[in-house]
Amino acid sequence: MKRPLPRWFAHRGGGSLAPENTLAGIRLAASLGYQAVEFDVMLSADGTPVLIHDETLERTTNGRGRVCETPDVVLFSLDAGGGEPIPRYVEAVDLCRRLGLLANVEIKPAAGYEVLTAETVARLSVELWQGAEVLPLLSSFSLEALEIARDLAPGIARGLLYERVPDDWSVTAHRLRAFSLHCAAHCVSDAALAEAQALAMPVLCYTVNAPEQAAALFGRGVAAVFTDRLDLFSPETSTYKGLHLPG
Repeated sequence: MKRPLPRWFAHRGGGSLAPENTLAGIRLAASLGYQAVEFDVMLSADGTPVLIHDETLERTTNGRGRVCETPDVVLFSLDAGGGEPIPRYVEAVDLCRRLGLLANVEIKPAAGYEVLTAETVARLSVELWQGAEVLPLLSSFSLEALEIARDLAPGIARGLLYERVPDDWSVTAHRLRAFSLHCAAHCVSDAALAEAQALAMPVLCYTVNAPEQAAALFGRGVAAVFTDRLDLFSPETSTYKGLHLPG
């Protein structure tokens, strides 16, 4: 089913109001009226897809070491903030489906695990989102990961993710059959916006935490933004008219 693209995505689940990349954050976003959340997925040492941003555990948990070298028995015993555990991807999908949320799933491979992470997340996404009314949006800074997602999960939309958009981005977008272009808000250029508009491709910008910045970006033609400040906006009434997610 096609669904209008929400203008607001809760960054890393609950933004700054909840521990990042946790089920508590996703629940909070939904309770505040957000229709879309973004979170990061990486593999544990046992190959389990989990929600976490950094390759190491120190910043967001009470653990130490690399995520990709930490077995599940240790990983799931850690505190990701406020007593919240690190969630499995399957748990996040189940929650998003129950809450009717659009999920921007960022494939976040640890160095050296690009192929395995992309293959695991792509295949599992096809399985977990089968029959869902709202399908996810898969994005990644890794072009290799997006190529794998294109081939293994062709029915799930892909977002081409950069910090600063390169001049030849549209060639890559065509090759990957991307649905959307994602970039840092402070780097988005008028040229990239004009080219994306000509291609009818929505541009999504991160990370926008000030109302005046959001208004300026929307005025320039940006379709949606990712925010940490869930408390500053009223997203339940705001969708980007005319743009619909495929599927």
